[in-house]
Amino acid sequence: MIAHLTWGYLVAAGSVLDPLYTALGWVMAWFYSLISSYGVAIVLLTVAVRLVLYPLTVKQTKSMQAMQRLQPEIKRLQAKYKNDRQKLNEEMMKFYKENNINPASSCLPLVAQFPIFIGLYYTLRNFAKHPPAGNLSWLHFVPSIAAHVTSHWSGYILLAVYVTSQLASTYFMSGSMQQSQRIIMYVLPFAFIFVIARFPTGLVLYWMTTNLWTVGQGLITRRLIPKTPTPVPARRTSRTPKEVAPAAVEDGAKPESAEASAEPAQPRRVKRKKKKARR
Repeated sequence: MIAHLTWGYLVAAGSVLDPLYTALGWVMAWFYSLISSYGVAIVLLTVAVRLVLYPLTVKQTKSMQAMQRLQPEIKRLQAKYKNDRQKLNEEMMKFYKENNINPASSCLPLVAQFPIFIGLYYTLRNFAKHPPAGNLSWLHFVPSIAAHVTSHWSGYILLAVYVTSQLASTYFMSGSMQQSQRIIMYVLPFAFIFVIARFPTGLVLYWMTTNLWTVGQGLITRRLIPKTPTPVPARRTSRTPKEVAPAAVEDGAKPESAEASAEPAQPRRVKRKKKKARR
């Protein structure tokens, strides 16, 4: 069966990423030879990609947990150098290096999937122009994975599942983001619907499966790895001693509270009113 699936059906030639696209085409052809369905082949391809990217995902998870644990210190740096952007960037890079954190590691799985996403897009586009011999449906629910999402009512259901899974995926992957960035990530799935509606159904199926995998991975991670508690600053009371500047301690200066306690307490004098002499 693999020999009958020529690469002309799978991707457009003339790309610098032809080796990757060729490997992608052979993997899809091999999955098709097992289950005789291109729709299920895309799901199995998604699972295979996520397994290959598992080391990057582990690195991403550890980096996000470290960022969440060190968030108070990051906020202190941002508050300290809020008026000096260049100094803030220098201190942040120094802070990341000292704590062995790579801020870009959270984007590595997404960047690694981009060539596969593009390759699958060209594959499905060629399927639409030159349909191969075989079953292009998915579980008899989607008639053709090469057709546009809005060409059948099942596509609208896939779009709804895609948006829901994208929101859930963002919830698990945005633990170290700022509030403004998190809001943007929650809005993007709704803004992308009009773009994704022009994509082949198989591409939405791939991204939906990726999001569901991320959600399942996030649930398992939360069960196995406890959430890092956020340090709560101690409340100051009237009995809490005042903090002493390090310079004052190094110079041999005593805290104000110690100096006050060292001085002898002066007795309080009470003035008494003189009684008027009786006539």
